[in-house]
Amino acid sequence: MREKLTSLPDNELQNLLKKGNEAAFGVIFDRYWKKLYNYAHKIYRDEEICQDIVQEIFISLWNNASSSNILNLEAYLMRSVKYRVANHIRGLKFTQEHIDVLQDIPTPAKTTADIEYQEFEKGILTEIEKLSPKCREVFLLSRFENYTNSEIAKKLNLSVHTVEKHISNAIKHLRNNLDNYQLAIVVISLFL
Repeated sequence: MREKLTSLPDNELQNLLKKGNEAAFGVIFDRYWKKLYNYAHKIYRDEEICQDIVQEIFISLWNNASSSNILNLEAYLMRSVKYRVANHIRGLKFTQEHIDVLQDIPTPAKTTADIEYQEFEKGILTEIEKLSPKCREVFLLSRFENYTNSEIAKKLNLSVHTVEKHISNAIKHLRNNLDNYQLAIVVISLFL
């Protein structure tokens, strides 16, 4: 079974992972563990800390798999490493000079796929920014922070019906302003 999974792309592995498939998780782990560790170690040269950070990222990935909406797994994992290392270093009570050095750490070289993804993501976010402020807030809480409609209603002091209407309006706006390929990716990533 696992041999069949190794040839699957990340998005298919993520779909299996959302269903609790341990073999898919193992393939993702094998695919990215060394790369994430090497990146962490370039930033912070402590083997044990870097191993712990990467382990924590995979634990979080497993624990949140059923509710996460990750569009680009590799980019997500690399950013997670950078932020966790940064948080660890900040916890060491460095001076502002050390923090400035930390902020200047380069992100790994971008591949063509990363650049295309960033352009795609920028286009989506541009369209989301065109929504009315309340509609945008509801949509972001729903689709990017995984709040339920009732949680959003309570948080923003709205009715559930109003929340549903904002989400419907946001989706309609995206449907009217994105090409079919972009819309398909948004729908797949937001609703799986």
